[in-house]
Amino acid sequence: MNIIFKKDTWQEIYYSLKNNKLRTFLTMIGVGWGMFLFVSLLGAAKGMENGFDKLFSGFATNSIFLWAQNTSIPYDGFPKGRQMNLHLPDMALLEKKINQIDYISPQNSRGGFNGPGEQMSANGKTSIYTLTGDYPIGNKISEKKLMFGRYLNDADVSANKNVVVIGEGIYKNFFDAKKNENPVGKSINIKGIFFNVIGVYKVGKAGGPMDNDTTAYIPLSTFTKMYNDGDVVGFFAIVSKPEADLAIVEEEAKQELKKKNNVSPEDTNAFGSFNLGKMFEKMTGFLTGMQLLTIIVGTLTILAGVIAISNILLITVKERTKEIGIRRALGAKPAEVRNQILLESVVITLTSGLFGFIFGIMLLMVIDIMTKNQDSFPFYNPTVNYSHVFAAMSVMIILGLIIGMIPAQRAVKIRPIEALRSE
Repeated sequence: MNIIFKKDTWQEIYYSLKNNKLRTFLTMIGVGWGMFLFVSLLGAAKGMENGFDKLFSGFATNSIFLWAQNTSIPYDGFPKGRQMNLHLPDMALLEKKINQIDYISPQNSRGGFNGPGEQMSANGKTSIYTLTGDYPIGNKISEKKLMFGRYLNDADVSANKNVVVIGEGIYKNFFDAKKNENPVGKSINIKGIFFNVIGVYKVGKAGGPMDNDTTAYIPLSTFTKMYNDGDVVGFFAIVSKPEADLAIVEEEAKQELKKKNNVSPEDTNAFGSFNLGKMFEKMTGFLTGMQLLTIIVGTLTILAGVIAISNILLITVKERTKEIGIRRALGAKPAEVRNQILLESVVITLTSGLFGFIFGIMLLMVIDIMTKNQDSFPFYNPTVNYSHVFAAMSVMIILGLIIGMIPAQRAVKIRPIEALRSE
C-alpha cells in the first residue's frame, strides 16, 4: 500500500494519537498487558522446565527403585509377615523375563534411609557418614560430577578392592579444601579398614532428587564382604528402555519376584517401589499445561485489548467526522480513508505489543537474577521461544486489521456533505 510510504499518513497518525494522549495510553495498556502476561508467564514456565531439567541432569528419569519388605498375605503354606530380600541373581532373572529392561544397578547402604551411617576418619578427624556399596553402572543412573579422580570401575568390583569415592562434604571435613588438596591416593579409615580415595564428587547447586555430598561409595563386592551380606542387596535401580511403559515394567518386576519367592500375586506389601518416571511425567505434564494456559490467557487478554482499540477508533472516527468529510470533498478515495484507519489500528496494536514484550523480558531478567542462587527453587534461565512471540505479534496485527475494519468502514460510509454539516 502506497499510503504506508507517505509522510502525510504518519503525520496524521502522530497528531491523532498526540491529541488523545490519555485515551491512547489507556487503550494501549490492554494489548500491552496481554503481551506482557504472554511473555512473562511463558518465560516463567520455561524457567521452571529448565530448572527441573537441571535438577534431574545426569539422572536416569526412566528408572524405578525397587526394595524388599514383608509379606502381608499368607500364601502357599507360608504365613504373612515373612521378610523378603533381593539377591544379586534376581538381576539376571528380571533382565531375562522382562525384555523392556535396559539395565539394573544394585546398591547396599548404611545411613540415610537405612539407619545410622558408618564411622569414618582421616587426618585426626572422625565423623559418621552414609556408606554405599555400588556397581559402576550405578553412575549411569545418577551421574557424579567429579572434582578429583574417577568413579568405581569393573576391576574394583571383581577384585573386591578397598577403594572409595567420597562426596565434597566428606572431602572438606577430612582434607584441606581451601588449598584445593588432592585426596586421590590418600586413605580414609572406614569401620577399621583403610580405603584408598580414588575420586571426589560434588553436587550441583540445584542438587539431584537423591543427591547429597556426604556419601562414600565403595565397590558393592567389598561392601557385602565387610558386612557379610552374601548376595543380599538393599535395592535395585531398574532403568527401562526409552520406548517402554515404566508402570508395566514396575508391575512385571514385582510379579516375577513374587513368583520366585512364593508370594501371593495380590500381595502389595512384599516389595516396595518408587517410580521416578511417573513423578517426572507429572512434572512435565504440569509444565506443559502451564504453557498452554499461558497461551490461552495471553491470547484472550490481547484480544480484549484489540477490541478496546476498535472501540476507541470508533470514537475517534466520530470525532474526526468533519476532517474525514473535508478529505473526501478534496478527492480522497474511500480506500485511502479506510487504509488510514486500519494503519492507525495496526500502529497502536503493534506498539502496545512491543512495549509488553520488552517489559515481560525485563521481568524475566529480574526473576532470573533473584533466583540464580536459590538452590531450593527449581528455576533456571527463563527464556521465551521467539517463534511463539512472533506468532503472537502476527495474531495481534491480524486482529488489529480485522477489528480496525469496523471503524474503517464507518469512516468510509461518511458522506462528504453530511460530514461538513456536522458540528
